[in-house]
Amino acid sequence: MDLLRSLPIGLYLEQPVTWLHYLDSRVKFIWLTSFLVAPILANPYWRILLVVLLILLTLSAAIPLRVWRQQMGWLLTLAFFVFVLTAITPEALSINHQPRLPQSEIILPQPTDYNYVVFNRGPVTVTRRSLDLAVRVSTLLFTLIYSTNLFLLTTAPEEITAGLESLMRPLRRMNVPVTEIALTLTLSLRFIPLVLEEVQNLARSVSTRAINWKKLGIRKSLQVWLMVSERLLENLLLRADQIASAMTVRGFTSPNEHRVQWHQLRLRWGDWVALGGLVVFWGVGLVWVGII
Repeated sequence: MDLLRSLPIGLYLEQPVTWLHYLDSRVKFIWLTSFLVAPILANPYWRILLVVLLILLTLSAAIPLRVWRQQMGWLLTLAFFVFVLTAITPEALSINHQPRLPQSEIILPQPTDYNYVVFNRGPVTVTRRSLDLAVRVSTLLFTLIYSTNLFLLTTAPEEITAGLESLMRPLRRMNVPVTEIALTLTLSLRFIPLVLEEVQNLARSVSTRAINWKKLGIRKSLQVWLMVSERLLENLLLRADQIASAMTVRGFTSPNEHRVQWHQLRLRWGDWVALGGLVVFWGVGLVWVGII
């Protein structure tokens, strides 16, 4: 199994180039922050609208089906199971209390058709409170994971670091090492495929040895996986040392003296349209849906 292709979460999609690729990384980062912050005080309708909006963005960008089908499918399945489990879970401790008044005196006719219990069959009880909580948890899970993945899918690592460095530029007045932070983030993002490659190579090396795990038992199986984990850590440290040696050989002393501009950040007309859509997004959220 090729982890670099079967698990595309967090990896950059180079081809095909969609309209999301052309947007400035700073604009996409602001949109990502909006998706992460908007569900905090929102009602369930707004949360569902965020999920629909993310799906529409994916479809409108014409991202290949093979890229997002697996991850979105698994994520929707996970969100559905979280929704079901949260909806049928009791709200609090199941305590039966004795009413203070006789039953005949406390039963009053309902002026409306409002009913707190939405569904009640056997041991399964769904109330309005549990249904509201289920919508909040499941939509929040999908929004947080998929919005971040869509951002990483359509934004190169160098664009991410360049955009963050540009947004954090005012922090230099407070002696914050903005350039060093951007360089560390660039190396971290570049190191993720190396980690997946090492895990893939070790998994293949274990599978080719045809180990009979039933005969080994639990104790010896744990010893084997401990040895594999130690080998993985050694390989990753070796890769990191090779990267550090390569930077040292090239005379790298400080990020300020050896800066490489991978991307020229410039707002185009599409970016201004996206910023205008962001204003509409927050206007609808704050006024019509009633986040505040």
